[in-house]
Amino acid sequence: MTADIGAARIRMSPVMAALGAWVLSMIALPIARWVFGDSVIPAMTTVSALFQVSAVLIALRTTWSTARVAAVFAVVAILTFGAEWLGSTTGIPFGDYAYTDGLQPQIAGVPLLIPFAWMMMLGPSWAVAQRVTASLPAGFLRGAAFAGVSGAAMAAWDLYLDPQMVAWGFWRWAEPVGYFGVPWVNFAGWFIVAALVTAIVRPLPVAAPPLLVIYAVVWIFQAIGMAAFWGLGGPALFGFAAMGLLLALGIRGGGRL
Repeated sequence: MTADIGAARIRMSPVMAALGAWVLSMIALPIARWVFGDSVIPAMTTVSALFQVSAVLIALRTTWSTARVAAVFAVVAILTFGAEWLGSTTGIPFGDYAYTDGLQPQIAGVPLLIPFAWMMMLGPSWAVAQRVTASLPAGFLRGAAFAGVSGAAMAAWDLYLDPQMVAWGFWRWAEPVGYFGVPWVNFAGWFIVAALVTAIVRPLPVAAPPLLVIYAVVWIFQAIGMAAFWGLGGPALFGFAAMGLLLALGIRGGGRL
């Protein structure tokens, strides 16, 4: 038992280090903006996203092989980059939008950071979905429910993300109507893409505790940041409610954490 606990602590220490670096980068963003101005937002956003995706990948590595982590990340990156390229060029499935030159570098008009952003929240969303669907019998029903809850957890996060990224000038909507200037179809697109990617990569099982912590930190920090520092109280309220509901369902889900 003691050896098992020691091994678990060794496995978790890189996760905690990555989590700490990520949290510090989020705290530093509004401070850096206050000191240096809006010009630092793209660079600080990139740094924070890279720290978060690193924490997610390290957390996945506690239950997966390195090869599986790399393969899943590659598939997620290809699929989500393709979805974003399709969306920004045709309007399907998110609606009519276009990236600005705020996030660099880009390929075919899509910032290379975007697939990392998908991965950094898909992992935590899988942890939520794993907990919510744990009591369902294994098979098609559980797989479909797992993909659906993963999609819902991602769409809930986008209630924060899209208004904030639009306010920062990272992308623009052709018709800024609906949810604080974001068309409602965008959230359907997020749900569909996240659910389809999840169904394709079939990520079960995942390390629930560290990934749930990441989901919870995003839930809290984005609510505080958007309301207190970025003047986006409305999206902060709705994102807090939606992500909070999914997180509560995940924590109350079947099985031990």
